[in-house]
Amino acid sequence: MTTYKKYFSIIALLIATVGFTMAQSVNLANFRAPDQSGINVFETPKDFDTEFTGMKVRVGGNFTQQFQALSHSNTAILDTAGLPTNALMHINPGFNLATANLNVDVQLADGIRLNMVTYLSSRHHTEAWVKGGYIQFDKLPFGGEAVDNIMKYVTIKVGHMEINYGDGHFRRSDNGNAIYNPFVGNYIMDAFNTEIGAEIYFQKDGFLVMGGATGGEISGNITAGSVKDENGKVVSEGKVAPTYLAKVGYDKNLNDDLRVRLTGSLYYTSKSNANHIFDGDRTGARYYSVMVADGAADNFRSGRFSPGFKSAVTAVMVNPFLKYKGLEFFGLYEYAKGGTAAEAEAGTLREWSQLSGEVIYRFFKNENLFLGARYNTVMEGGDVTNPQSIDRVQIGGGWFLTPNILLKGEYVNQNYTNMTGVYNDGNFNGIMIEAVVGF
Repeated sequence: MTTYKKYFSIIALLIATVGFTMAQSVNLANFRAPDQSGINVFETPKDFDTEFTGMKVRVGGNFTQQFQALSHSNTAILDTAGLPTNALMHINPGFNLATANLNVDVQLADGIRLNMVTYLSSRHHTEAWVKGGYIQFDKLPFGGEAVDNIMKYVTIKVGHMEINYGDGHFRRSDNGNAIYNPFVGNYIMDAFNTEIGAEIYFQKDGFLVMGGATGGEISGNITAGSVKDENGKVVSEGKVAPTYLAKVGYDKNLNDDLRVRLTGSLYYTSKSNANHIFDGDRTGARYYSVMVADGAADNFRSGRFSPGFKSAVTAVMVNPFLKYKGLEFFGLYEYAKGGTAAEAEAGTLREWSQLSGEVIYRFFKNENLFLGARYNTVMEGGDVTNPQSIDRVQIGGGWFLTPNILLKGEYVNQNYTNMTGVYNDGNFNGIMIEAVVGF
């Protein structure tokens, strides 16, 4: 099928499905809305008020368009002929690729919901492709009254899904879905991945406990991992280990004006063929072509940083969140230790830490306007004489024209310290403007 026929078919199917959906009153239980009302929603709370009246299908989408006016620079490293070996790609102000998501949510039964997200347009992939999908159980259709009483506090998620490590992933931009993020860029060390597994939640009186396990890979994988020496000979092989997730926290509105949340999260795997917890966003970073070598192919991860923990990973994240009327603070502290299979075998795992703090003030009618600032830094840890580090400042604001339409902008300034190559005394800075639709 030719490309234009394929896209026409997708659009026709979408229009037909939307028409079907709009003909019914779609009200899903235990669901995070893809518009302004979904902001500051973390784990979906238990919903006992929405009545189940039969299977319902909700089709929605996200669309984001950016204008980028960034510049970048570094200190030249000269070869023997006096020519720079780390020259940067030439970039100009202009519009980035528009990104879009297609979201399908289905209320399959009372307390049972299915979610599937498809990336229609993304920086990294030229074709439409599925992010993932899961089934969420807030009730079970068996077991009687005893099981019903347990499920008042328990939620089960199963599928190929965005894993719930830390709280930062609830506030980040996910391709076309940028309505939850008060800024344009995500975190420098961006903990996000889709993995196959299950998570079980217990929520009561503001307290949260979650435990989960996944295959540890961005896709299904049944092959065993191996470690090779410099000659390519396999010196060690074994089974790929599962990944374990845990989160504990407290989240409650103490009164009409004050909400307090504090969580701690753990991500652990002893061995993977290719772990992607810090570079799992395959749709592409939000800052295009910054700090990329001249003549090189555009690096879709430009502007962010991955420590390269491809096998063993132990990561801990702590997130405080405080909202008093229109003023909110969100913090992030993260410590991660890991490495490749060879590093794990040799016992030479590396350490990195991340710190971020942001203050947002939302005001005017229905908090439709907001201003904010974020500081984010990543630093190499362990026994290192001159640790590498990256720091970033973001200052911005936004305006919800309607609950479904957001216009936002930011000034960003990012610096690289004690790094080599194109990052040698590197810096990028400038203005980003982003228009977002979510429905």
